[in-house]
Amino acid sequence: MKLDLTPLYANTVGYDRFGSLLDAAFNAERQGAGYPPYDIELVDENKYAITLAIAGFQQSEIDVQVEKGVLTIRGKKDEPKKDSRYLHRGIATRAFERKFNLADHVEVVDAQLDNGLLHISLLKEIPEAMRPRKIPVNAFATEAIEETVEKKAS
Repeated sequence: MKLDLTPLYANTVGYDRFGSLLDAAFNAERQGAGYPPYDIELVDENKYAITLAIAGFQQSEIDVQVEKGVLTIRGKKDEPKKDSRYLHRGIATRAFERKFNLADHVEVVDAQLDNGLLHISLLKEIPEAMRPRKIPVNAFATEAIEETVEKKAS
């Protein structure tokens, strides 16, 4: 499915990445990126958490990186022991790569592995220069008229 985003670009400024993000989202769904399963949680107004179920992986087999606004989590199991003989193998230990596009000003704060779950904490910190601020409306013309009237009255 290909979307034409031309009308969107005619009414917005600074959303150049938006089209590529949509394409990446559609491609990820088509590729069946269901492993490992994950949750995305809104913890607080500016705090988020991503939790991945990665049972069987050790801390040394997990790689978490952020580059150009993309959080990438990779897992690669060490080679299994040669002397193991499984009668049934149901625990997924295949290598994986999961990517999350981060919004502007969202930073990864922490990553912890606990009981087969990888918890990643995220924080959105908007710089002071970008926070909403109140602009005072000055009554320049009114003050000037009042000053002129006061001067004439004196």
